[in-house]
Amino acid sequence: MDDDSHSSKQVVVGICSMAKKSESKPMKEILARLNEFEFIRTIVFPENVILNSPVDEWPEVDCLVSFHSKGFPLSKAIEYAALREPYVINDLHMQYDIQDRRKVYKMLEEAGVELPRYVVLDRDSINIEERELIESEDHIEVNGVVFNKPFVEKPISAEDHNIYIYYPSSAGGGSQRLFRKIGSRSSVYSSETQVRKTGSYIYEEFMPTDGTDVKVYTVGPDYAHAEARKSPALDGKVERDKEGKEVRYPVMLSNAEKLIARNVCLAFKQTVCGFDLLRANGKSFVCDVNGFSFVKNSMKYYDDAARILGNMILRNLAPQLHIPWLIPFQLDDPPIMPTTFGKVSNF
Repeated sequence: MDDDSHSSKQVVVGICSMAKKSESKPMKEILARLNEFEFIRTIVFPENVILNSPVDEWPEVDCLVSFHSKGFPLSKAIEYAALREPYVINDLHMQYDIQDRRKVYKMLEEAGVELPRYVVLDRDSINIEERELIESEDHIEVNGVVFNKPFVEKPISAEDHNIYIYYPSSAGGGSQRLFRKIGSRSSVYSSETQVRKTGSYIYEEFMPTDGTDVKVYTVGPDYAHAEARKSPALDGKVERDKEGKEVRYPVMLSNAEKLIARNVCLAFKQTVCGFDLLRANGKSFVCDVNGFSFVKNSMKYYDDAARILGNMILRNLAPQLHIPWLIPFQLDDPPIMPTTFGKVSNF
């Protein structure tokens, strides 16, 4: 069989992201499983091509898996998608919005997703009503809205992970400063009681959880994997197992939480999407949407994610590419998976 007839019988799926992401273990696990589909072939765009070559020199693909991370030229990926018109797994334009916590919160509200009570302090606004801050020992008033300590202060840039929690004087005052994990720490206590005086922030009510954060990972609107980890707000020490990996606990989502996962996935048009849930006062609140993210170290998740993505890609592209792919019976029923050898295997 020559190359042309072979490639015409396959959907070419391109992975366009920074090397750190495309070469990560979860991505490799899922790509290995996608390549087991008879009618799918995956290619990874080299980082130097993404950064240095014009988009008309990028590989041509039928389906694009592309997502922003630090240093990624999102505008080029959008330009490429406009040029080649592939089937796009995660909407690219929305990935700009995910980088702005103000837009994220507004979109969550519009989607009917529960959020902690919050207010935006925008120091760059020309409107004085959006940058008013009055600070007292145990509370602040932002644009006329009062928050008693403890409350949370988040930079409006979602790329900035320096989130502070301020404590009341009755609990000793001070603040807990959260940051991206460095070694075995994810936060540190500070005696500083006053809020930051430069930059723009979201202030929100501190939600009393049981000391865990729930991280949810969607693959399409009907599948969500969830796990919990010790909250970085507790003491800042990252809980690790004997292999040095952060300890995660499997979590069952309630029906209400599954609906939240569906709404987040659809509202942000991100098929593969990670977000954070806080369970407090008998309810579940979304406090962060991270966009494209995979679960680490779960073979069941890798199997499920590849099956769902592979079937989604073929369902959308096989007819127009004249690929003789038959929709598997009970396509979205997780316990059954058609294999490349035509047999049915149970998870």
